[in-house]
Amino acid sequence: MTSSRKKIIGIVCAALAAVLLGGCIYLNTLMPIITGYAAKNLASAVFVSGRNQADVEALDLNFSFIKFNKNKVDFEKKTVTSRFLWAKATAVYREGYGVTLLRGKDKEAFLEAAYPLPRDHYQDYLEPGDSVIRARLEPIAEALVDRRSYNGHPFAFVVLHEGKVVAERYDSGITAQTQLLSWSMAKSFTNALVGIMVGDSLINIHAPMAIPQWQEDGRKKITLNDLMQMQSGLRWNENYGNRSDVNLMLHRETDMGLYALSMPLENEPGTYWYYSSGSTNLVMRYLRGKFPSDKAFLSYIRERLFAPLAIANPHFEPDMSGTPVGSSYLYVTARDYARFGQMYLDDGCIAGERILPEGWVDYTVTPASASEGKYGSYFWLNRCRECPDVPEDMYSCRGHDGQEIYIVPSKKLVVVILGYSPKPDRVIDFNAVLKDIIERL
Repeated sequence: MTSSRKKIIGIVCAALAAVLLGGCIYLNTLMPIITGYAAKNLASAVFVSGRNQADVEALDLNFSFIKFNKNKVDFEKKTVTSRFLWAKATAVYREGYGVTLLRGKDKEAFLEAAYPLPRDHYQDYLEPGDSVIRARLEPIAEALVDRRSYNGHPFAFVVLHEGKVVAERYDSGITAQTQLLSWSMAKSFTNALVGIMVGDSLINIHAPMAIPQWQEDGRKKITLNDLMQMQSGLRWNENYGNRSDVNLMLHRETDMGLYALSMPLENEPGTYWYYSSGSTNLVMRYLRGKFPSDKAFLSYIRERLFAPLAIANPHFEPDMSGTPVGSSYLYVTARDYARFGQMYLDDGCIAGERILPEGWVDYTVTPASASEGKYGSYFWLNRCRECPDVPEDMYSCRGHDGQEIYIVPSKKLVVVILGYSPKPDRVIDFNAVLKDIIERL
């Protein structure tokens, strides 16, 4: 073999080794996401929703590298450990709190920090609606949840018309008492919490937030309103398909709001729209700072938001700092989500009692200036006619895997669809569902 050929072979081998090493290094950076996603979501599905491990693995976790995890559910310790290649992650369930990924060195302190949460008992005030309308909507409910039409894999479907239940159906193994994941619908609950605190004169959404880490640069101008309208100008990557900010925040960080707070400024606050789950966790961390303890903050949320909505024993799951993950991790029932939507339809009132301050719903559905009419304050808007066959006044809470609350004021309508409808291949045809409901009313 000539020396030139040896050199070529040597260069090729070195290049292949470099590629292999680089691939392993990059894969290693993905490990907290791969194992963390499986452990967290399986634990919540099993311990909060009461679902079967095999069903969750076959549906919710059956994609990308996530499906290759080996998952162990420990019902005695209330943990799930997920392993992939050389890495593992563990998530733990705490009664009343839900599931948290165990990250960092203070695991025992985290487990000991929880205090017993009261068991709530509320009367569900939703009543059955007109029997004729219920009969008209039954075929839609069957076709949707039985997956004969509309695509996707819904777990639950509830429709309110004039505040009463006119359609309700659940997938096999799911009931009216099953608490289901919100994903980003949790952002809309954060909107409600901010509104309540505004009404209680605890915060001002239009004032600079006075965060110490921001006082030496342009971030000192950022307001709660900027964050809630997704126009903070902070750098962020919301791509769920790679090693992005949102994936690192949810699956690696112990204090998610602090991670988002550390992002540099890329655009002038209030001038550029970009969807960011980090913004919501930053807001939730800021709200927590208005209270002397986790206990005081969680008590306020339960008493001022969940109790009026008759939401019993919600799981607003916290990160390891103890702050609820306002961007993503709320578990309540389909009827709970429906009552939440009805509160907005009724201008922030429940049975005539004002919960959100006057004018808050109008603020919520006012388009963010740079959103081209598609986004308000932690709610999506139909002014851009994303659902072309639905009235323009419709607005909605939307979750990553097809969790939706649609509010249509002109039709006195609230529609809740919860389940598994991931992009791009199994997305429910929400426009068609809403169109058919409205036509049959």
